[in-house]
Amino acid sequence: MRGFAFSKYIPQQIPKGGFDDLMKLFLELLNYTSGDAGEALAWMNELDKQYNMTNDEYGMGNFIDDLKQKGYLDEDKQNGEFKITGKTEQSIRQSALEEIFGKLKKAGKGNHRSPLSGQGDEKNSERREYEFGDSLDQIDMTQSIHNAQVNHGIGDFHMTEKDLEVEEMDFKVLTSTVLMIDISHSMILYGEDRITPAKKVAMALAELIRTKYPKDTLDIVVFGNDAWPITLQDLPYLQVGPYHTNTYAGLELATDLLRRRKTQNKQIFMITDGKPTCLKEGLKYYKNSVGLDRKVVNKTLNMAAQCKRLKIPITTFMIAKDPYLQQFVRKFTETNGGKAFYSSLNGLGEYIFEDYIRNRRRTVR
Repeated sequence: MRGFAFSKYIPQQIPKGGFDDLMKLFLELLNYTSGDAGEALAWMNELDKQYNMTNDEYGMGNFIDDLKQKGYLDEDKQNGEFKITGKTEQSIRQSALEEIFGKLKKAGKGNHRSPLSGQGDEKNSERREYEFGDSLDQIDMTQSIHNAQVNHGIGDFHMTEKDLEVEEMDFKVLTSTVLMIDISHSMILYGEDRITPAKKVAMALAELIRTKYPKDTLDIVVFGNDAWPITLQDLPYLQVGPYHTNTYAGLELATDLLRRRKTQNKQIFMITDGKPTCLKEGLKYYKNSVGLDRKVVNKTLNMAAQCKRLKIPITTFMIAKDPYLQQFVRKFTETNGGKAFYSSLNGLGEYIFEDYIRNRRRTVR
């Protein structure tokens, strides 16, 4: 049979009431409302009417009271407006990290293993079977003894090479990263919300670095007609504007930020739909949204070449499927000597986390 058969969509993970379940939904909705607590709560009320998420014992009023008591929500006494707190901002970042990094963990052991396996000077949380050449101080004796007991029994206890388990080692490499996020109007065109996944990835990456790699640095740059840095606290409230795409300005600012960093490993991650359409010339803007403008493209490519001379690789995460845009990204990547990923919105987080960890473990000579 040709064509498609449609059936009613039945959501699988509707909250069943209680603070914890409703909190997960609230944090997710805050991503889509750009941190507007009042709008997120209004959505939750509508969803409650449709899916009966609350019950007679615990209603939306109880949930709002708990949010205020636990320090997640502030209420303006003059106009009654709700605002999220710093505690909520951190919870949004942690939720994004669990969502994205949790998918990576499910991919299987060894997915992030260093190409220099068994070497290094900083232990990480990964384990693997012993291989010839591994040093004795890498062996996790507690886990190895446990493996021997499971494999051979306690009565006839003995240990073989296959029972040995070693701790992976990383080199202590410090990495400075600039994450560039395109906030031009095209990031929400054609009914596709590209900015929310990009924003969620940025929050998750920031939380990963803050908790697991605290000596690394992450700067976040947004670019539309102009480019400017934003702080970690700004991320939940980030919105697309009525802007064109000045990729050149974003790269120029990112490069300037990395020049100030004293680390040896420097890199730029850029999330974009791939089409530069704007330059700033003095106090005026040169704009052209029709096709790929030669003047804009050539200046952007020159900036990519300059980054290459400064040994700053650019990894572009392309979230548009137009062939002529992908062709430009290929040319841009070739000029810089970096990498490009043509990612769906759902796979964006996994791509960026994989690449960040892989780059962090390389040895700079």
